[in-house]
Order: sequence, then C-alpha cells, then structure tokens
Amino acid sequence: MRIGELARITKTKTETIRFYEKEGLLPRAARTAANYRSYGKEQGERLLFIRRARDLGFRLDDVRELLTLADDRSRPCGAVDEITTRHLAEIDMKIADLGKMRTELNRMLTTCQQGTIDDCRIIETLGPTNLA
Repeated sequence: MRIGELARITKTKTETIRFYEKEGLLPRAARTAANYRSYGKEQGERLLFIRRARDLGFRLDDVRELLTLADDRSRPCGAVDEITTRHLAEIDMKIADLGKMRTELNRMLTTCQQGTIDDCRIIETLGPTNLA
C-alpha cells in the first residue's frame, strides 16, 4: 500500500510516517517502479504500535526502546515494566503539578474583585515583580 493509504488506515499524517521512518522507528519503505513508497502489513502494525504508545504519552526514546524489546519476543518483560513504571511516575508528577496549578488559579479567581483591569489581582499576580 502507498503512504496515503497507510495514513488513512492508521489515522496518521503522512508527514508523521515520514518522520518515524527518518527517526528509524519505522523501517524505510520499499519503492515501487514509479518511486512511490510501498508499505506492507508488518509496517502498518508497527505504525499502530508507535501510535498507541505515543497516544499514551511515551517519549520517542521510550517508543524506540519498546520497539526493540517487542522485536525480541523471547526476552523477559522486566525492561518493559521499568519503562512503563518510569512513565507512570512522570504522569503522577504531572498530575500533582496540575493540581497545584489548579489550586493557584482557583485562589487567584477567589481573590478577584470583578473590578477593572487596573485592579485585577490575576493580572497583578501574572505581571512583573520588579526585576531590578
């Protein structure tokens, strides 16, 4: 199949497919006599694997490592667990940071006096604090 069909089937932009090829996550596609990229089922499945991992927020380096591990089915899955555990810890940190941001924004809103911008506590809080 050509790149456009692969893109449509996997709901992936053609530029993204080319990027994954360039990054070595997808093997370079074979070329037809007319020099079109030609993809097979295995490349489509690999692309879906990459998409699922990216949708779950795994970084490209993690996806690369997961693909390497997935290519050798006889290996123990401890390394996969480590990558996933590390990623979960990053997500937990982001959730905690988002909670702090939410608390601060709520605090800023509750101190809002609904006056003019000149008296706005939110704008004041976001503004400069004497750089001198």
